[in-house]
Amino acid sequence: MTSHNPTREEAWAILTDHVKRPSLLHHALAVEAVMRHIARKRGADDDMWGVIGLIHDLDYEEHPDEHLRHAPEILRSHGWPEEHVRAVLAHGWELCTDVEPVTELEKTLFSIDELTGLVAAAALVRPSRSILDLPVKSVLKKWTDRAFAGGVNREVIEKGAGLLGISLEELIADTIEGMKPVAEQIGLKGNR
Repeated sequence: MTSHNPTREEAWAILTDHVKRPSLLHHALAVEAVMRHIARKRGADDDMWGVIGLIHDLDYEEHPDEHLRHAPEILRSHGWPEEHVRAVLAHGWELCTDVEPVTELEKTLFSIDELTGLVAAAALVRPSRSILDLPVKSVLKKWTDRAFAGGVNREVIEKGAGLLGISLEELIADTIEGMKPVAEQIGLKGNR
């Protein structure tokens, strides 16, 4: 099968063939939205960045203990370009792959994947239960509380910000801004 640049519709169809849990779909939509936001900010191809953000955890629900061992085969069988496959693999660098993020897209996905979970958790403990009024300082306050959203790997996020050459504050701000347009879809519009 020849490779092509997949559309969002193709990515969504493949994703929903393999992922059924609403929490994982919400995560995929959040990562997609942040990737699009940062791509636009950097003058990059927001469709490509968004599609990769959407599909990045394609094999997680079916193979949680073999995350990213099945995704390349699935994507290649649908004719996805190697550049896209590599970007998906790079988000698991030093966790479940040895593919180091080198492009801006790869570094961004690596950095924000875990961060979307921390931002979502920080929004849900606010009185509004909304990301729409979530300040960066609230996320930073929760950052130091290791018991809060304990599953979030803060070292990965810090390493990612370093790879991108930006501050943790800027990365958090971009993640919050990126998630706002999909607040309702991902259950973070709250009671505003």
